[in-house]
Amino acid sequence: MFRKEPCAIGDSLGKLFMDAGDKERLAAIYQQTIGAGESIIAALQRLQSEFGYIREDCVDWLARRAGIPAAKFYGVVTFYTQFHLAPRGKHIITVCSGTVCHVKGAARIVDRLRRDLQLADGSRTTRDMRFTVEQVNCVGACSIAPVVIVDEQVLAKQHPEAMARVVKQYQKAGQNE
Repeated sequence: MFRKEPCAIGDSLGKLFMDAGDKERLAAIYQQTIGAGESIIAALQRLQSEFGYIREDCVDWLARRAGIPAAKFYGVVTFYTQFHLAPRGKHIITVCSGTVCHVKGAARIVDRLRRDLQLADGSRTTRDMRFTVEQVNCVGACSIAPVVIVDEQVLAKQHPEAMARVVKQYQKAGQNE
């Protein structure tokens, strides 16, 4: 078993612990990105791919190793919407909230998803880590509004009842996993 070392920085899940396996993965990310002359963005993309989200302790480790202030990493993380500072669910439900989708009922879809998934106020991810509901400004598919994307599958002309059925299908499929 790996020895766990406490990290000085915590996140929404509490104090993080980095083990030897994490450090090996971070060393590989560093070597393949920053160590090879790649950008901070490339390192963060690999970090998120490897760990599922941008962990603070991992950013601090990379920043120390690269001799780059952690603030530069966080500047990139907070600028680009592709990066996530909190764990996300297994299934990502993205609701377009652009003007056309909004007018055609995106807010009602989000309300129904939040209710059906029992998301607490301010929370985007279910307690069991199965679903994350996100809203984006526009997906560029106004002709099929309102648009919802579930795990990269684009669903056109959605409405609350249709999304309730989609969620139930995923929940039912998850019981068999």
